[in-house]
This record gives sequence, structure tokens and C-alpha cells, in this order.
Amino acid sequence: MSRIGKRPVPIPAGVAVSVAGREVTVKGPKGELKRLVHAEMAVAADGNQVTVGRPSEETRHKALHGLTRTLIRNMIQGVSQGYSKTLEIHGVGYKAEPQAGGLKLTVGFSHPVDVRAPAGIRFTVDGNTVIRVDGVDKELVGQVAAELRRVRPPEPYQGKGIRYQGEHVRRKAGKTGATAAKA
Repeated sequence: MSRIGKRPVPIPAGVAVSVAGREVTVKGPKGELKRLVHAEMAVAADGNQVTVGRPSEETRHKALHGLTRTLIRNMIQGVSQGYSKTLEIHGVGYKAEPQAGGLKLTVGFSHPVDVRAPAGIRFTVDGNTVIRVDGVDKELVGQVAAELRRVRPPEPYQGKGIRYQGEHVRRKAGKTGATAAKA
């Protein structure tokens, strides 16, 4: 059996999990998530844990087994604790300002960039240069953070741009001079 898939997922207090056919619904203090699981996977919520079963030992079923279990665990953790990603803005004059329903980014373009927050996502800005993306859906939080980073990715010469907190940007050396070209 899959080492990940065979472990039951514990359900913390305050979280309710219901399975109706292929649809798994998880409700908790931070929100509610629904997901359709693969038709060949058997999901059962009994008591204070969720178990996932698979029909055979095929490689495809083993992969789906671990994936399904991990997706359900992420849903449970999302509605109970939530997920967040933190981004940093580096560059002179670069900043983020919170707006109703999104952000206004000033990152070196001739115009500010407006970013809308999708449903279930909340932006918080600390000191104009640190953006925190919060939500209950792990995939959506990661996708929104990646789209924010894509507005102005960090460039390797001066390091300006939007990056994840703790991300190391490999710096390149600039031009050395024109004395070698004249010879």
C-alpha cells in the first residue's frame, strides 16, 4: 500500500467532514471546501478520521491513493488553520497599497497595477513592502501568490521585484567596463 495513502487523516474538533458519492465536503471555523475525488477512490469519514481506499495495486491507483489522501488533509487543515504565503517587494519606490477587494502595486511601470482578490482570498500589507496572502484553499493561495510574483519577478542584476519571503535571488555581475573592447 501507499505509505501516505494508508494513513488515516485525523479530523480535529470543530471540523465536519461529509462524503456524498464522489464529493467530499469539509466545514470548519475558517470556511467550507468541496472537492470531487477520483471515481475509483473510496473515501470514508468514520468518527474522528477519514480513510481513503484504492481498488488495486496498479501504479496509477497507488498515485491516486496518496494524492487523494493529501488533498483531503489539505482541505481539513485549510478550514481549521488556514494557509498563507508572504511576499516581499524590493526596489526604490516599489510599494503595495491595500484597496477594497484587492491591491494596488507600484512596481516600476508607468502605471500602478491593480490586483483583484478572488473569492476566499484576503490580502494584508505590512509597511508597504510585505504582502501576505491568506485563505483556506492551499491551491488558490499558492496560485494567487504566484500571480502576484509574476507582476514583477525579481531580476538578477539589482534584485528588484516581488519575491517570496526567504527566497534567494541569484545575483549576476554587471558589465565590467569598456577597456577590454577598445584593444
